[in-house]
Amino acid sequence: MAMPQNSTRENGFCFAQPRDFSCPSARPGEPGRPRGALAGRDGCSPALSNGTASSGAPSPSDSCAEPLCAPAPAEEETPLQEGIKYVSAEGEELACGWGGFTPGCLQLCNTSKGVLFFLCVASFLQGMTVNGFINTVITSIERRFDLRSYQSGLIASSYDIAACVCLTFVSYFGGNGHKPRWLGWGVLVMGFGSLLFALPHFTTGRYEARSAAQVGVCGGNQSLPCSQAASSLSSYRFVFMLGQFLHGMGATPLYTLGVTYLDENVKTNYSPVYIAVFYTAAILGPAAGYLVGGMFLNIYTEIGREIDIAPENTLWVGAWWIGFLGAGAASLLISIPILGYPQRLPGSQRYIVMRVSEAHQLKDGSHKKASDPDFGKTVKDLPRSVLLLLKNPTFIFLCLAGATEATLIAGMSTFGPKFLESQFSLSASEAATFFGYLVVPAGGGGTFLGGFLVNKFKLRCSGIIKLCLLCTVSSLLAIFIFFIHCPNMPMAGVTQMYDGSALPGEHLNLTAACNAQCGCLQETYSPVCGTDDIMYYSPCHAGCKRVSENLRNGKKVYHECSCVDKALLPGSGRAEAGKCTSSCAKKPLLLCFMFVVILFTFLSSIPALTATLRCVSDRQRSFALGIQWIVVRTLGGIPGPIAFGSMIDKSCLLWQDQCGEQGSCYVYQNSSMSQYTLVAGLVYKVLGTTFFVVACLLYKPPAPESAPGSSGASENGTSDLQEHKPSLPAEEDL
Repeated sequence: MAMPQNSTRENGFCFAQPRDFSCPSARPGEPGRPRGALAGRDGCSPALSNGTASSGAPSPSDSCAEPLCAPAPAEEETPLQEGIKYVSAEGEELACGWGGFTPGCLQLCNTSKGVLFFLCVASFLQGMTVNGFINTVITSIERRFDLRSYQSGLIASSYDIAACVCLTFVSYFGGNGHKPRWLGWGVLVMGFGSLLFALPHFTTGRYEARSAAQVGVCGGNQSLPCSQAASSLSSYRFVFMLGQFLHGMGATPLYTLGVTYLDENVKTNYSPVYIAVFYTAAILGPAAGYLVGGMFLNIYTEIGREIDIAPENTLWVGAWWIGFLGAGAASLLISIPILGYPQRLPGSQRYIVMRVSEAHQLKDGSHKKASDPDFGKTVKDLPRSVLLLLKNPTFIFLCLAGATEATLIAGMSTFGPKFLESQFSLSASEAATFFGYLVVPAGGGGTFLGGFLVNKFKLRCSGIIKLCLLCTVSSLLAIFIFFIHCPNMPMAGVTQMYDGSALPGEHLNLTAACNAQCGCLQETYSPVCGTDDIMYYSPCHAGCKRVSENLRNGKKVYHECSCVDKALLPGSGRAEAGKCTSSCAKKPLLLCFMFVVILFTFLSSIPALTATLRCVSDRQRSFALGIQWIVVRTLGGIPGPIAFGSMIDKSCLLWQDQCGEQGSCYVYQNSSMSQYTLVAGLVYKVLGTTFFVVACLLYKPPAPESAPGSSGASENGTSDLQEHKPSLPAEEDL
């Protein structure tokens, strides 16, 4: 008997050609009768209607002008295989709305594409806030609140700590509950976290950045009482941590329940595309955060106040808080429509019927327990659910591989802008913008391309893991680019002596004969670039005696600088405020290979997520994603920023000195920073490659005869990378 075939094209979002799953009235043994005890009491399952219980009314799912399933010729009907279980939809409310308020206009959005849109907006806001704004403004927050890198790394890790605390509870109970309500409340909490993160700007006093004129030149009044220089603002890190904690709580349902909600309401072979679009929005969010956040950093943090220092000055603090206010308000608004969605979309029942299990087969057969419709509905099933996942080696090694990738992603996303800022001698806003230009095409494009490849080649679980392995090896090879680095811009007293010779014992020495009579303070850091292309700690340390303003770019210009070499250009003892511009010839090569590393790292993200969903039973998908995120965050997301922050602190050459107290880092050693990044990248990429290899070798697909239905085989198609699938007589007609 022939398989039902789709005679018109399907684009993955609108299915024009229907398939028939209507229940015939024939008795067992007659043609067209489904095999097995699949029918309801009256001989026809109500779940095969368009999401309602034996109702003939049109469904909101008919948003593509044609329903997904409509009557087909009787001779094309195909008996469904044993193993398929229908889930009753009797009495289930499938309308979109809030309580009894379900206007007809809202039902236009009650589709998988409608859900995808709102979840994409939510993931975009989450990515823009947590992985964009926070990473962009981290340098400004360190400067404004006197934080060290490891402390800012702890702020970044608070997000993952909260997620680990909430994941088990949310994924287990939310997976068997009303997913959209969990998602909506999560986005609401996330919005409150963003507003809380911006709160310290309004509760602290004004930021008093001493301008170029106040910094003073040689011979000026350099006295600064320690009571004014010292600060207790670092305590505000606990407010930032609490804001991040709320971010983590709110985003927990988004990447567990949100993914499974999409997966449950679309066809199996289109699920990777929907999830890829969802995650692409999550990747474009940080990219937008870097770009928009970089623009905000060009605005002085005390809006409306006149200041005569430029954004290039290391004392500058931009308006880091604006983005959090906007993202928080937008999150509160977008939570409202998400809360209105039903527990299951109309028309989604047919996809449950068509799905083929690819769950890893345990030797003792205990994986079959998860197929029970009542499994996982009570707390007493929680230990058994955890045990089933722990006995699944493919799932375990996919989690470990994800943790290694997450460590690098979390570390580099937090300190990537700082890496570019140091290597290429950029301002904080310029570095954030550069990093955004890398993440937009590489991260977003790689995420979408990963889901597209899985759908294009119809890869099954084993083939998907091999694709992840290929991507990880490619990024492993590209990471060797960190063997090279851009040299530090020469800085008198920090990287070299004032006369150009090497520092004895690599100890800082900011005092020389040319500025010994100036009485300069080390607390006053305001770098200037001399006409000899050497940076100086401040105008005072350069021995400058007069100051004027460059009418062309508005920067301060210092004259009669006794420490600036006049031998190159007679009468050229001048310096300009800000860092010297880097002319590193390796800059294009370094940026190119960083692009490749980011591309292949994100290219494997959606395939790895899809493999996780497929290697476990359907009823454990939400819980499996929750457990995976716990492993990923515990082993990767939490230690990643802290480890990278400590690593970057070790490569610091010049620390802020506040009356003997060590503050944030001013200048980093570029060669050491690159070496630490290379070592960390190699270690985690090699571990990730190993875990993907082991996951692929240990994966045991279902036996051919255990496939629940042949219709799913036609969904998943064939590929040279996919597992051997059942050889059914119906396949001869495909």
